[in-house]
Amino acid sequence: MVFIRPVSLADLDQLVQLAQQAGAGLTTLPGDRDVLKRRILKSQRCIENIPDKPGGESYLFVMQDAESNRIVGASGMVSKVGGFEPFYAYRVENQRLDSDLLKIHKEIPVLHLVHEHDGPAEVGSLFLSPDYRKKDYGRFLQLVRFLFIAEYPQAFEPVVVSELRGVIDADGRSAFWDAVGKHFFEIDFPQADYLSVVNKKFIAELMPTHPIYVPLLPAEAQRVIGKVHESSLPALKNLEAEGFTFNGMLDIFDAGGCVSCKRDDIRTVRHSRTGIVQKIVDDAIESPTFMIGSFSPSFRATIGALRTEDGDRLCVESRVASVLNVCIGSSIRYATLRPEAGSAAPSKKSANDAH
Repeated sequence: MVFIRPVSLADLDQLVQLAQQAGAGLTTLPGDRDVLKRRILKSQRCIENIPDKPGGESYLFVMQDAESNRIVGASGMVSKVGGFEPFYAYRVENQRLDSDLLKIHKEIPVLHLVHEHDGPAEVGSLFLSPDYRKKDYGRFLQLVRFLFIAEYPQAFEPVVVSELRGVIDADGRSAFWDAVGKHFFEIDFPQADYLSVVNKKFIAELMPTHPIYVPLLPAEAQRVIGKVHESSLPALKNLEAEGFTFNGMLDIFDAGGCVSCKRDDIRTVRHSRTGIVQKIVDDAIESPTFMIGSFSPSFRATIGALRTEDGDRLCVESRVASVLNVCIGSSIRYATLRPEAGSAAPSKKSANDAH
């Protein structure tokens, strides 16, 4: 059984090992010990003082195997991007060209550099160890952030975005970077990707500000614009099922697509509910799979079954209660893990009912 909780400094060694598995392209989770230590310390400060309005807080969660205590995944989010260090992206626009003389009427895709100082909330830093990519663990690791947002909506911007990892080959090479960024920065993609986490100042100093006409780029670079890395396709599908759509923005380094959704329209945010634990049973409960989170005294979440007993009174399995550290009378928030379950309430009956 796995559960998700805020990262702690004791996780540093395992988190470094996990991040090093991710390779190039996962910008916000680099395999750098000092960078990750700073991220952990910032996340701890933010989780201890969740604000009434977003101010650029950064939260990082880890997935832990309850049996082995191994850290097997990570996912993060930022309450608001921009501020002192702007959020950079390319905006894709079609420019209309007409010539009556040549009888040519066409639209040309053009990339415009955008630097957002007052940006939306962002989810990122998503990585799951390959040997745990089963049993819906990846979906849970990704969507649990929306369960957290549902509990503290005031602490996040009204729009949430996700920059998806672009197309990068096995050697860490990005065709888009080679066609655009490399000419201005004179460093390879992995180094640029790493530096963008440490200090974004070099982007403002060297990034070309004029529009880029896509047809002038090499065909290999054109083909990857707006595409996502093969390993990110499941994450994209999960986001689309939550209500996210492509917003016309691209990562400035690898041209990976960016998707967004209004915070309150995200499926998990919209359909999650709160209730009080009334019963804890040892037998299995028959129900859809739910994400179940406890927020007091600290945040923990897992996946499992539950059912309603009376209004907001809930029955959960003992293994769920144990991993969440909840007891009779505890408050929990829950949402179905899969959209096809919709907003249906947990079933009131179970073939293995135990009291």
